[in-house]
Amino acid sequence: MQKTAFVFIALLLGIISNGNAQVKQKENHLKTSKNMEHNFNEEQKKVFGTIQQMVAAFEKKDIDGVLETYEENAIVMFEPQQPVQGKENLRTFFTQFVSMNPKYTFGEHEVYIAENIATHIAPWHMVGSMPDGTKIEQNGLSVATLRKQPDGKWLMIQDNPHGQFSINK
Repeated sequence: MQKTAFVFIALLLGIISNGNAQVKQKENHLKTSKNMEHNFNEEQKKVFGTIQQMVAAFEKKDIDGVLETYEENAIVMFEPQQPVQGKENLRTFFTQFVSMNPKYTFGEHEVYIAENIATHIAPWHMVGSMPDGTKIEQNGLSVATLRKQPDGKWLMIQDNPHGQFSINK
């Protein structure tokens, strides 16, 4: 009987101990993942810099500056499931879009790199207005794929600001 009670107590303490370890592990994960961009390595910072450059140029209505962050045949999903390809086509859409005077805020940024391909993920919120003054407010999940260029720069090859679309269907 004492042996059974001892085994039961040992198991119970083990379960409690493991449960606490999992909680601490989750808490530590939350601490390290919060503001992930503060923990980026040098290559992740370069990828993130490309994203920041694009957003800054976009908010200044600098379409040439925006296009500098994309490869020549890049694809952008300005609307879900409707890719637009090539810099000249992108120029047309970006020019129309900046007329809404959009201002963006972002949640946490994530950057993952496998050799010369990177993925940037970030939730976003945008407030703007139509030419007639009607307020526009949207949000989504940006998923961008970038490729490292021979000169070390990272350029976008696919940009999907509506990465949440399939989930919300």
